Amino acid sequence: MISTVVWGTGNVGRAAIRAVDAHPGLKLTGVLVHDPEKVGRDAGQLGGLDHLLGVDATDDVEAVLATNPRAVVYAASGDIRPDDALADIVRAIRTGAVVVTPALYALYDHRSAPPELRDPVLAAIADGGGSLFVSGVDPGWGNDVLPLLISGLGTTVEVIRCQEIFDYSTYEQPDSVRYLVGMGQPMDYEPPMLMSTVPTMVWGGQIRLMARALGVELDEIRETLARRPLETTVSTRTMGDFDAGTQGAVRFEVQGIVGGEPRIIIEHITRIHPSCAPDWPSPPDGAGAHRVIIEGRPRIEVTVEATDEGENRSAGGNATAVGRLVGAVDWLVDAAPGLYDALDIPLRPAVGRLGRRQP
Repeated sequence: MISTVVWGTGNVGRAAIRAVDAHPGLKLTGVLVHDPEKVGRDAGQLGGLDHLLGVDATDDVEAVLATNPRAVVYAASGDIRPDDALADIVRAIRTGAVVVTPALYALYDHRSAPPELRDPVLAAIADGGGSLFVSGVDPGWGNDVLPLLISGLGTTVEVIRCQEIFDYSTYEQPDSVRYLVGMGQPMDYEPPMLMSTVPTMVWGGQIRLMARALGVELDEIRETLARRPLETTVSTRTMGDFDAGTQGAVRFEVQGIVGGEPRIIIEHITRIHPSCAPDWPSPPDGAGAHRVIIEGRPRIEVTVEATDEGENRSAGGNATAVGRLVGAVDWLVDAAPGLYDALDIPLRPAVGRLGRRQP
């Protein structure tokens, strides 16, 4: 059994606890938290399970890493604390641990990552013998391995489009939704996540990754952005009211330009309420979905809907992203120490989990 620590117990960490517990080759040996109110609570409670796991959460990073876990699922946010996240991850790698995380966007395609991010990771790998695999929580598989797999079914391929379409009203991250993305803010507010070049910083690595897999050269990466205001005030279960006239929907594209034309596109369409921007693409049931569209011959469209924690689509997306990361742990443990990306890590079947029920 591979001793595994989950670091962070928010939207991603809850799913990570469940994924580690369900994996027959992994053993949850530690849970790290930042919130003092979570210290001492059992991991099963924090993971939304109806049974205890016998692992109490702690905020003592040094003590947990001193146990030399073989793997760390780093589920703490890197959105507003990228330097801290990098330092945490480097610290874990230096102990010899395999680390999987969605926190460091620029390492989706580590070959194009800036040296100030890549070099500390490589140094930690050389010193400690650990490894790192980064894949997005939006989820990563929807912007790399899934579109690449489907593209191979076509005779000709003109455009690959990856879409995330979501209603954010059930997403329990008010800081990200209100301030990073700008929902509920005045239309003259500049959300940090939507500022020029930021979408490319986040998703450009996945564009480059797909281009490399497809054997094409990118001319450049471009961005498009559209925003719409709410026509009426709306109330959400998790984040309160969003006022009429404030931002209610966002649509942007990160476009890989090949031969002067957008050929590889990652598109996000997000709303705080279904009534906003009704002319934009919507998920089949109004809640959320991930979609891949291959324009070519034949035209192929695949829509993935995942639910978890009840009927929560955002939780379902988190869970599938975590499944990809946690499912890579045993492969990484058997592989040589290194910095890996989504093209290196094969899709893993659910060996030992078929028919297994988890409360």
